[in-house]
Parts: sequence; C-alpha cells; structure tokens
Amino acid sequence: MVLMSGREGDLADVIAIDRSVRRRCEQPLPDGRPCRNWAGPGGRCRIHDPQAGPPGDAADDPGAAGDVERFVVGLLQFLRRRVTGDYDIDVFGFDRELTEQVILPLARPLYRSYFRVRTTGLDNVPEHGGALLVANHAGALPLDAIMTKIALLDDHPAGRNLRELAADLALRMPIVGELARKTGNTLAHDDDAVRLLRSGELVGVWPEGFKGIGKPFSERYKLARFGRGGYVRVALRAGVPIIPVAIIGSEETYPILGNVRWLARLLNLPYFPITAQFPWLGPLGLLPLPSRWTVDFGEPVRVTDLPADAVEDPMLILELSDRVRDTVQHMLYRNLMGRRSVFF
Repeated sequence: MVLMSGREGDLADVIAIDRSVRRRCEQPLPDGRPCRNWAGPGGRCRIHDPQAGPPGDAADDPGAAGDVERFVVGLLQFLRRRVTGDYDIDVFGFDRELTEQVILPLARPLYRSYFRVRTTGLDNVPEHGGALLVANHAGALPLDAIMTKIALLDDHPAGRNLRELAADLALRMPIVGELARKTGNTLAHDDDAVRLLRSGELVGVWPEGFKGIGKPFSERYKLARFGRGGYVRVALRAGVPIIPVAIIGSEETYPILGNVRWLARLLNLPYFPITAQFPWLGPLGLLPLPSRWTVDFGEPVRVTDLPADAVEDPMLILELSDRVRDTVQHMLYRNLMGRRSVFF
C-alpha cells in the first residue's frame, strides 16, 4: 500500500494502521494493576516482552515499505491524535506520547553520540512499582536529569518513565516550565511525590538543588547538603525503596569558574555562571563540552521495615538522609577511580 499516493482513502488507511499498531498493552502487571505502556500488534510491550520494539517500529510493522514510509506513517499518526485529542495527559500534566515521540528523541543524540552515556546497575531499578531515585546534581544546566530520564526509558528492560520533582522556579519559566510539565516534571511537594509513588511511578529527586548545579568547578563531585531529608519522609510515607544514583560527566559539561551574584539577583536567578565557554565564545559558549558520562544506579535502601512512626522521627530521617548521601558520594568516588579519561 502506497500511503502518499494522493488517493482519497489514504488518511483513512493511516488511521486504520494507527489503531492496529498504536494501542495500550492489555496484559496486567504482576501486582494486578493495568499496564499503561504502548504496545504493538499482538498486544506486546517491553515490560511483558523485553524483545518487543517500540510501537510502530519495523519489527511490529512487517508491511512497511521503508524508513521514509514509516516516518510518514508515524508523523501522520501523531498529528491525527493531536488534532482529534486521542492522547492521554495525567493530572500532573504529563504527556507521555509527546515526551516519548517528540521531545526525548531531540535529546537522544546527546545521550547516544555526544555524551556517550554508559549505564550500570539498572537491575537495581524495579520493572514495576514505585521507587524514589536520589541523584547528585551538577553542570550549570540540568542535563543530568534529562540523561537519567533517557537511560531509564531506553536502556531499562521495562522502558520506564521517570517523573522528576522540580523547583518552583523551573516550572514558572516561560516555555521551559510548560515543557517540563509535559515531560513528567511536577512541583517538589511531598503530597504530589507520595501520590506518584503510590501509583507505581519512578520518581527522581536531586536534593542538592540549585546549590549542586551552581557550584564551582573546584568543588566538582563533592556533594552539597541534601536539605533536611524531606525525600526520606516521602519514601517512608509511600513505602517505597530509595535508589541512590551517581552521575559522572555532568560536572565537566559547563565548568563553572565564577558566579556573577549581582546579575543573578537582578534577573531573579539562583546564580549566573561564568563557565569555561561562556561568555568568552559567545553563542557557542552555550554548547556543552563532550564529556563521557556514566549513570550508576545503586542498591536500593529499604525503608519498609522501619516502624510506622519513623516518619515522625526527625533524627532517624536525618540519619537515613546522611546514609543515602554518603552512598552516592562513595559511588561517585568509585566511578571516578575507574574513569580513564574525561572525554574518551
């Protein structure tokens, strides 16, 4: 079938293909909840069949004539769903299809070819059910959150989406805030985080916040304080494990040499960095250096065995927070010792 032949029935043919290729998985998860992943023909998805390719991929559409035709079909499918409203957005504003089909593919060349990200310890991340991922934060711009998100979607056997907890400033920024919402970010509020975790989502938190991504290059890979341990309370309330995550490579993307504090206050920003590239190279200074990355997922810290009133014990919460912070710090040192080169 030639889809772009100009025949009057072509759009109907595309819609028919869309309905046969693009649908939700019908098999239940091990805990009995319905599976929400997209599935191809036969109802397969990557959770129930790790060998299943993405919906609409060549493996799922043997009748496709070639790459161009598959691209056209996919584009028309996407546009039809956007026009007809046949797509899902959850209560937090997460648009799964837009994220997986449009936004993340734009960042995937950074992940695959530019930063050449290597992942380790993905077997520590559950294939279903909630978990709280706690990572170090660095690099002037939050590229580490994007790379972690792609790692879990592309390289984890279950192809899981990460729901990030973001600062209010990020969500209030024009355009950036709207895109952040659509890609799964939500305000870093305890109740919202607990709700996501109890619904079986992976939630990511970067407790260093702006202190982490704005710290000078001389303090690279030295963790800032992890706040007051609010993320530990969230994990205790939701009854989910905490997974430490160590990210190597983000510190070298934009080496921060200084911070223009008065300009940051004028622009109402937490910092205004002077990096090895910016402003010396003009617009080219916005291009990150091609450091080689490692994203290491550590062994889960279990909190379900603690007493029910542990969430009300501030000393226990601080102790757990320090334990997670020390674990991430040791993971960073271990990966740095094994790194042969920053860029190769």
